[in-house]
Amino acid sequence: MNTIAQYLQLGFTHVIPLGFDHILFILSLFLLNSNLKSVLIQCSIFTLAHSIALGLSAAGYIVPNPLITEPLIALSIVFTSVENIVRDTISKWRLPVIFVFGMVHGMGFAGALKDAGIPANNFITALLSFNVGVELGQIAVLLLAWGLVGKWFSQKSWYKKRIVYPASTMIACIAMYWFIERILV
Repeated sequence: MNTIAQYLQLGFTHVIPLGFDHILFILSLFLLNSNLKSVLIQCSIFTLAHSIALGLSAAGYIVPNPLITEPLIALSIVFTSVENIVRDTISKWRLPVIFVFGMVHGMGFAGALKDAGIPANNFITALLSFNVGVELGQIAVLLLAWGLVGKWFSQKSWYKKRIVYPASTMIACIAMYWFIERILV
């Protein structure tokens, strides 16, 4: 299997089905504003940031400590989920915050990429392919969420009360559990 196909698949499977925390983060971005264009922009900012952090980590310029990054990943999910509950619209700080969270998630991805053994002779190709695979996984999650929920219900008067509040609360509770679990390791 060539490098591009191998790392595209690795990136995609790191989100679907292996990245439950990643899926919940993407869903929490989706819930506040299910406008497909807006959510795709947010996800692209997130991907850009985690690509930068992942590249710096994979190249050895930064060495993330999973004892720090893993709990922070869980807290980023808690934050975006709680934001969905307390805010009605996207704040002007949402994209910079997503960028920072993307950097943290990218440092978390570094472990998965190192485990896969990124080839030195195809470093850039493998890194870019992995990131494209992750982005494709995110887009698949978003399109599924939009097709099942956003398209049909996001404009309903009860959308926030019946979908956003319970889903965001559930996501925040799962992420808080992960945070506690990850700091107790």
